Amino acid sequence: MTFTPGDKYVPFEPIKLEDRQWPSKVIDKAPIWCSVDLRDGNQALIEPMGHERKLRMFRHLVDLGFKEIEVGFPSASQTDFDFVRHLIENNEIPDGVKIQVLTQAREELIRRTFESIDGAKEAIVHLYNSTSTLQRRVVFDMDKKGIKEIAIEGAKLVRQLADEMPQTKVQMEYSPESFTQTELDYACEVCTAVMEIWKPTEDNKIIFNLPATVEVAGPNVYADQIEWMHRNLPEREKIILSLHPHNDRGTGVAAAEFGIMAGADRVEGTLFGNGERTGNVDVVNIAMNMYTQGVNPELDFSNINEVVRTVEYCNQLPVHPRHPYGGELVFTAFSGSHQDAIKKGFAALKQANSELWEVPYLPIDPQDLGRSYDAVIRVNSQSGKGGVAYLLQEDYGIELPRMLQVEFSKTIQQITDETGKELSSAFIYDVFKKEYLEASGQIEFVNHQTTVDTHASERRILSATIREGGNEKVIEGAGTGPIDAYMSALKVNFGVDLAVNDYREHTTGFGADAVAVAYVEMRDPDGRPVFGVGQHANIVTASLKAITSAVNRAG
Repeated sequence: MTFTPGDKYVPFEPIKLEDRQWPSKVIDKAPIWCSVDLRDGNQALIEPMGHERKLRMFRHLVDLGFKEIEVGFPSASQTDFDFVRHLIENNEIPDGVKIQVLTQAREELIRRTFESIDGAKEAIVHLYNSTSTLQRRVVFDMDKKGIKEIAIEGAKLVRQLADEMPQTKVQMEYSPESFTQTELDYACEVCTAVMEIWKPTEDNKIIFNLPATVEVAGPNVYADQIEWMHRNLPEREKIILSLHPHNDRGTGVAAAEFGIMAGADRVEGTLFGNGERTGNVDVVNIAMNMYTQGVNPELDFSNINEVVRTVEYCNQLPVHPRHPYGGELVFTAFSGSHQDAIKKGFAALKQANSELWEVPYLPIDPQDLGRSYDAVIRVNSQSGKGGVAYLLQEDYGIELPRMLQVEFSKTIQQITDETGKELSSAFIYDVFKKEYLEASGQIEFVNHQTTVDTHASERRILSATIREGGNEKVIEGAGTGPIDAYMSALKVNFGVDLAVNDYREHTTGFGADAVAVAYVEMRDPDGRPVFGVGQHANIVTASLKAITSAVNRAG
C-alpha cells in the first residue's frame, strides 16, 4: 500500500505560548541531577544487573557526585527490594545522598515501597500514574476524573505512610507519566491535587517530574510545555520542577537543555543515555556541554575512561566509539587535514601561554576528561576498554593492550553465550590465567641468565633452562637484548618461526609485592597475530615468559 506520511501520522499541535521566554535564557548553573541508571536504565538491559553490578554502579554514581540516585522499583521485584535493603542495612548510602524509589499509584505497591526504605536517613518516594489522552483511552479506559482519582488516592497513602515513618526524611515526587501527551491544563490540575495532599514547604519541596516518556515532538515544544507548567503551577517556590526526557527523536539532550532554560530545576537521566528504546537523556552529554560553556556541572567526569569502563561492565553494553565525550574515537582524527590543524592548534596554544582553550576540531581539552593528547595526534593509539578489561584492571591490575582486549573478550563472549550467566571477575581472571599466563604447550620456561658477547659488546648471550616433556634442557642464543636472544635460541632449538610485532609492560602492586606484567604480540609467517603474557617479579623473566606463552599458544 502506498501512502504519504500525512495519511498515517498527525503532527503534534504547537503550544500556545506567545510570549515564551526560554529562547533568550542561558544555562548558568547546574541543575539537581538524579541518576536513574539503576532503575530506568536497568530495566532496558538485555541482561539486567545482578547485585554485584548494581552495587558497583551505585558506588560509582556516588563517586561521580550524584546526590540523588533512583535505586530501583522495590515493589516490582524481589531483586530490587533486596538491593534497597542492602544499601540501607550495610550503610552504603553516604550522608547527603538520597536514594529514590519508584512506585505506581497502587496501594499494595506503595506499602511495599515504604517497607523497602525503612531505616533510611533520607529517601525520595517517586509516585506515578499515566495521564495522557492515549493511555486514558487505550490502556485504562477511564476519563479524566478517574485518572485524577488514582493520583489522589496514591498521594494520600504516601502521605500517611511518610507520617508513620518519622525516622526517615521522606521527600515526595510525583510524575504524570506520558506528560508530553497530556493536556497541559489537566496535567497541572492533577499535580495541584497531589500538592494539596502532600502540603510541601520551602524546606521540604515537592518534586514534580514532567517526563517526555515518549519523545513525540521537537525539543522546543517540550520547552514550551515546561515553561507553561513553570508559570502555572501554584506555590512555585515549594516545587522542584524536574525533567525526564527520553530520546525517541534523537533530541533528548536538546530537550533537557531547553527545559532547564524554561525553568526546570532538576534532570533525571542516565550515564551515556542507556534506557528503553533509544534511551533516556544522557547526563554525561548535558553536564559536559555545560562544562564547555564555563559552567560547573557539579559532577566529576575527569576520568571519562573509568566511567566508560564501569558503564560498559555494569550494563554489558558498549559505549559507541563516536559517543560525545566518552567514545574512544571522539579525540582521534583520521583526516590528515584535521590532524595538521590540531597539531598547529596545540603549538599555538603553547606559544600563547594562555589558559583559554582554542584548538581546531576539539571543543574540549581531552585532559579535562583524563584522556591523553596522544589519542588525538597518534591516530588510533588510544582505545577505551570494555567490561572484561575493566574488571581485570580494576581487580587484578592487568592492563590489556587494545588488540589483546579484542581477542580475549571474544573468549569471554563465547562463554557467556554458552552459559547465559553473569561472570565474576574472579572467573574471568581464572580464564585469563589459563589462556595466557599458564598456556600449556611444547615448552615451559624455568629460568635464564645473560652475559655480554665477548665478540660484540652490544650483543647479549642468553642461556635459558627449558622444560620439555618433563625434561629440562638448556638452550642458548645471541641477540641485541634478552628477547632477541631468546627468540634466536627458540628458532635454533625448536624451529619457532615467529616475529615480535609489539611489546608492552607495566608493574602491578607496590613495594615488595610489585610484579611485572609483560605482553607480547607476535606474527606467524602468514601474518596472523599470536599473543602471550608473562608475569614475574623480574621484568626480563616476565618478558621471556610472555614469549613462551605466545609460542605455546601458536601451537
